Amino acid sequence: MDATRHLTPGRLRRLNEELIEEDLGVIVGEIREALVDELDYALRPPRHERRVPSYGAFVLPRSPVAAWGESTGLDIVSNATTELDDDEVRRYADGLTSWTIRGEAGVDALVVFDRAAGSERDLVVLAEASGATLVQRHPTGDVRLVGAFGVARWDGSSWHIERPVEAWLEWASCGGTDRTDGALHRLLQFAVHDLGAQRIGALLVYRPTPNADAFELRLRPPPRLHIDRPADLAPLRHVLTQVDGAALFDEIGSLTALGVRLIPSRAAEAAVGPVGGTRHTSARRYSYDDRGAVVIAVSDDGPVTVYRRGEVVGTSPT
Repeated sequence: MDATRHLTPGRLRRLNEELIEEDLGVIVGEIREALVDELDYALRPPRHERRVPSYGAFVLPRSPVAAWGESTGLDIVSNATTELDDDEVRRYADGLTSWTIRGEAGVDALVVFDRAAGSERDLVVLAEASGATLVQRHPTGDVRLVGAFGVARWDGSSWHIERPVEAWLEWASCGGTDRTDGALHRLLQFAVHDLGAQRIGALLVYRPTPNADAFELRLRPPPRLHIDRPADLAPLRHVLTQVDGAALFDEIGSLTALGVRLIPSRAAEAAVGPVGGTRHTSARRYSYDDRGAVVIAVSDDGPVTVYRRGEVVGTSPT
């Protein structure tokens, strides 16, 4: 027998107060009522035979569904659902391949993708394409809010806010032309929203200078996976869970080497002392030696640090 969702004004009021207390009040603004309603459903969906369903909603998208496919690479079918109650439509939305569209007055439609698009990086891309704030309860039980503010993750007791990677780009590129789009942008998104979100430790080097003395190549050349191709991200993420060392990416974002040991110069060892663990020390020393490279270190507990010219130019919150 299906459980019934018991929604009270007091519960919505307390959730709204919680968002404000957690410094998330700024992200709701004019869409507060609709967003709080969808978020409450994601946090406390009705159970059926002890199963807790996943869920996903686009809250007040600013662009039409027909325009989402170009930047997401998805084939999308939209179904109007105005004749059904909101909770009836929500039963069809798994937050991976199927999502509700929430308007000001309630759930207006169900959209279905041709493939699953439920990773954190997928959500960032979808939020950019739709202009919506996304609410997701992942099958793992993780709850996320995603929008122009970045990503907010609920860990069961508090919110963790991941600000947009665009805030790092100007420093990471040192004023270069690859600040707002391009390979560096996508590599940072991959580091934060694919690796960091799943606590996959990694060391990524973007635009390394060809210098045989700086590298020990311990593995054969990898397939030319590309950070700009969504289909390449799953195998790239998977292989990074199984190898140590650095992954090297050229200026267009192609993977050129994997499992690389970075060898610092004597000058780098003298100028840059140990910082954190071996991965971060190696990253910072290499960035000291290779002044044009951007080095991204992802901790296996989630935080991401970006190094340039021997200095920290960006870091995500712990």
